[in-house]
Amino acid sequence: MHLVTLKEWSSKKIGEMIDSSLLIKRSPEDYQSVLEEKSLAMIFQKTSTRTRLSFEVAMTQLGGNSIYMDWISTNLVLADLRDETRSISGYVDGIMARVLKHSDLETMAESSRVPVINGCDEMYHPCQIVADLMTVKEKKGRLEGLKLVYIGVHNNVCNSLIEGCTKMGVKITAVTPLVNEASVDEELLKKAKRTGLYETSMDVKAAVEDCDVVYTDTWVDMEYFLDPKFKAEKERRIKLMLPHQVNKELLGGSDALIMHDMPIHRGYEIAEDMIESPNSIIYDQSENRLHTAKAILTKLLK
Repeated sequence: MHLVTLKEWSSKKIGEMIDSSLLIKRSPEDYQSVLEEKSLAMIFQKTSTRTRLSFEVAMTQLGGNSIYMDWISTNLVLADLRDETRSISGYVDGIMARVLKHSDLETMAESSRVPVINGCDEMYHPCQIVADLMTVKEKKGRLEGLKLVYIGVHNNVCNSLIEGCTKMGVKITAVTPLVNEASVDEELLKKAKRTGLYETSMDVKAAVEDCDVVYTDTWVDMEYFLDPKFKAEKERRIKLMLPHQVNKELLGGSDALIMHDMPIHRGYEIAEDMIESPNSIIYDQSENRLHTAKAILTKLLK
């Protein structure tokens, strides 16, 4: 069994993963040796903070070990991806890969003899969303019937958030003036709309009026934020998106929880005081990446 997207995972399976994460967080000592003598290959084509740390620490605390592999310093950059993946899967009990193209992730899953976990690609970020939903349930005590508003660029996180929310009974409204073309998944959106739990809006003030959770993400991917070749596109995005910043003016009087999957560009998609607001659960959300990584690894590698 792989975790390539949440599309292949049922509502029951996602719910079990969330509950397992909460259990592991409450009693970590009960899981100290569940992956003893197990190994995880962690393949990174993209930079990472939370994904690398959460999976590396998770493997250590579960009694196993992890091997960090920088894509560019291995033969993954030179050889046939199918051959390399099949070879790697002969050494380890699981593969977690953070890659640029979802098609490469699919190729790896098809070629591997061990479970493959999607650590992020341009279309989906399933591990992030399991942690997000765990965090909301931890704070609210439930998921079904809640209302979440996503404000930002329609990207990989937005896709997986839509999939996860609709499967867990959370109504999600996406306020997305910008769309990352590489992230478009029309089939996912059509299916989500049929659930009655997914809608879009361009009226950000109305969207957040009675919501339980406000979720935002970067307007410019981290790898492009300081790239001079991306300067014109960055300026265009900021001009278009600034009226949709999560700030006190937007959320005045609201008791909605505030979420951001990080990394944050302070003063752009979210104002400084919102990050430090009592309603912000951003750092809980970040910490919970560790506990959900443990739950995912235990489920797939045990």
